[in-house]
Amino acid sequence: MRTTVNIHDALLQEAKELAVRTGRPLGQVVDDALTLLLSRVHEGVPPNPAPLPTYGGSGLQPGVDLEDKEALSALLDPDEDRPRAGL
Repeated sequence: MRTTVNIHDALLQEAKELAVRTGRPLGQVVDDALTLLLSRVHEGVPPNPAPLPTYGGSGLQPGVDLEDKEALSALLDPDEDRPRAGL
């Protein structure tokens, strides 16, 4: 089936290089990667088992709304010419 997806540039480049090294089409490399990921998920293995670092604190800071992507973007990139929502 043909479809369109957004893939990070570096990840796509790596997949293309693997396709060339193994003599397979890029679509087959992507199929194999998805098959591997989905089989791990079905087996109960988290997709990214590496622990994420935490730095203390008690949850979200005041004014942070994870449902408001514009406000989050403003908080994460204050150099943009946008008003800082919620603060």
